[in-house]
Amino acid sequence: MPEAVVICDSSGAVVFENASAHKVLSSRPSDALLVQAVDELVADALGGAEPQRRVELLSPSRRTLAVHAFPVASPPKGAVAVIEDISDRLRLEAVRRDFVANVSHELKTPTGAIALLAETIEGETDPAVVSRLVERLGAEADRLSQTIDDLLDLSRIEANESATEDDVDVAALIGDAVAPLLETAESLNVVVSAPAVDLGLRVRGSPRDLRSAVSNLVDNAIKYSEPGGTVHVEAHRTHRGVEISVSDHGIGIPSRDLSRIFERFYRVDRARSRSTGGTGLGLSIVRHVATNHAGRVKVRSVEGEGSTFTLVLPDTVLGPPR
Repeated sequence: MPEAVVICDSSGAVVFENASAHKVLSSRPSDALLVQAVDELVADALGGAEPQRRVELLSPSRRTLAVHAFPVASPPKGAVAVIEDISDRLRLEAVRRDFVANVSHELKTPTGAIALLAETIEGETDPAVVSRLVERLGAEADRLSQTIDDLLDLSRIEANESATEDDVDVAALIGDAVAPLLETAESLNVVVSAPAVDLGLRVRGSPRDLRSAVSNLVDNAIKYSEPGGTVHVEAHRTHRGVEISVSDHGIGIPSRDLSRIFERFYRVDRARSRSTGGTGLGLSIVRHVATNHAGRVKVRSVEGEGSTFTLVLPDTVLGPPR
């Protein structure tokens, strides 16, 4: 059993403990708090109660254990204590709560804006004002649609439900990912530089998901670049496989945020994120795509100097790396 089980006689003395109990109760001196909790709950159970308690342990890592004691009524009388590590369950519940709260917020914001704009348009007679409001209405509708699309993509990618696998040409992949973003880059006065990639460079995977990952990296780099900046997109082979790198010279990422940027909806600078748009799901999508393709994504960033995200994927081309 993964749960720790301790059986005590009518005097409270331990007469049996399984392997899990032996491990959790005797492995670390810092767990004396847990031993004390078990003793106290067993004493209550010997009196006929069914007490339970959560115990927080901080060393060597933070854990939450649920301890539940039961009386044994039939002879020989005694008590049983069950100890369950619920740390992962609590973390999952916290992630789920945060996700629901963030989704609600991300959907509510454009929905509220659409309702307000529609109400304003209803009583407006000036054609110029109506035209401007309709344009904003369309932008909020696009934002809402993009959030829903990203949520659906993330759900599909997390479940690893890619439609097809194929040999993907990296040069074509980068071209397809960059082309739809050039208009956005031009409007923000940002140049996207994508030097020619070796035409023999290929990876195995889902063309749709890989394009989505590269597109999200380039889109982020464009939006977080300063006007007049340049985004560099490169790909080359190494002994690890194929590396696709997207670099910018924008605002960068504080070191304290680097460990969390791949979380869903996590924003380093919420004020800047609101002005640049986006759903906060892009980097999470990139991480899951990399994982599904037996790869990884790494980041190097200096606040105020820029960032480089590198997607590392297995190589389907034989021969030594360049």
